[in-house]
Amino acid sequence: MRLSSAVLDLSPLRASRPFRDLWLGSSASALGGQFVTVAVLYQVWELTGSAFWTGAIGLVRAVPLIVFGLVGGTLADATDRRRIVRWTTAAQLVTAGGLAAQALAQVQSLVLLLALVGAQATFGALGVPARRALPPRLLPLAQVPAGIALQHLSFQVSMLVGPALAGIVIAELGLTWAFGVQAVTFVLAWLGVLRLPHLPPDAGADRPGLAAMVAGVRLVLRRPVLRGSLATDLFATILAMPISLFPLVNEVRFGGSASTLGFFLSAVAVGGIVAGLLSGTVTRARRAGLVQLAAAGSWGLALAGFGLAEPLWLALGLLAVAGAADTISVVIRAAMVQLDTPDSHRGRVSAVESVIGQAGPDVGNFRGGVVAGLTSAPLALVSGGLACVLGVAFVGWRNRGLRDYRPPTPQLPGAGG
Repeated sequence: MRLSSAVLDLSPLRASRPFRDLWLGSSASALGGQFVTVAVLYQVWELTGSAFWTGAIGLVRAVPLIVFGLVGGTLADATDRRRIVRWTTAAQLVTAGGLAAQALAQVQSLVLLLALVGAQATFGALGVPARRALPPRLLPLAQVPAGIALQHLSFQVSMLVGPALAGIVIAELGLTWAFGVQAVTFVLAWLGVLRLPHLPPDAGADRPGLAAMVAGVRLVLRRPVLRGSLATDLFATILAMPISLFPLVNEVRFGGSASTLGFFLSAVAVGGIVAGLLSGTVTRARRAGLVQLAAAGSWGLALAGFGLAEPLWLALGLLAVAGAADTISVVIRAAMVQLDTPDSHRGRVSAVESVIGQAGPDVGNFRGGVVAGLTSAPLALVSGGLACVLGVAFVGWRNRGLRDYRPPTPQLPGAGG
């Protein structure tokens, strides 16, 4: 294989100015999201000292994602997607300001903090399906996997830079500054969607409502590729998500420093960035389903190993392996979901993907916190990682459509503008 076919494909940034604007704004908000992740984890731990409550952050985010994500999917298929993305981004900016204000006022209220986190998750859930369905409308179809890889790479870069920087900012300047950074990045994200073209729904689109929502879920269940890819991600996230356990592992093994807590998340990003920079191999893979299955299984094994690792260097190394596996799995899943779904249903199917891809990790973090509270963090990590491997193996055994899936060839005529 030539090196040029393995490295990151930048052609989507050259092919579409609207996609480039979207990518820049999303990259900024991804960085702010990492700041708020560390800040909320740190503030909840300071207020409670409980792994249960750090895990409950995931539940507070998951419930709005499940409820309002599906609603957002029906809106994305029946309404101009540009309008949805603009308004939900603006609402998230308001909640980001609320988080900064409660830190500045030193309210010290767990209820208020979690309420603001839940509100931000609600607005994000309403907008995510429309946002996820944008690349196939802004790019030629054959460039969609590369565009998704670029989006995920920027997220991984934010994971590398954001948590470590957030830990330093919290330690040196305080929580208000960390929350303030997120507010600034949402301003940039809003500017990034201002110049999107009108993206009206297809003629004869289903009206928003329960029937449209059910139709989207039925499409997922009918198509083996969609069903298998999302089930694979569900096993990986609910059973093996480790983030809620980071504060406990950090305190028990590595002294509890805020900067070390940030390094855990950054280590995941190191592997993700390496995988992203070599994503040409992934986006051009002809057996994409098999690649996702192998990557999801590797994620589970790496996190089980992290649960047993004592030296810091080994723990960070295993988290880097997990990050690489996660990037490969997420890029392949997102591309398969968008390419195997007709545009008339992309919003609703993207909503299902969003519920699994975002609420799944939050539920998984809650599961990890509960298991660790009842037993220990190592047992929660090892049992979850091994259960993930078994679940992914089951999907691969039962779903031939996923195993045999082949994406469109690069010569496919463009459908975007």
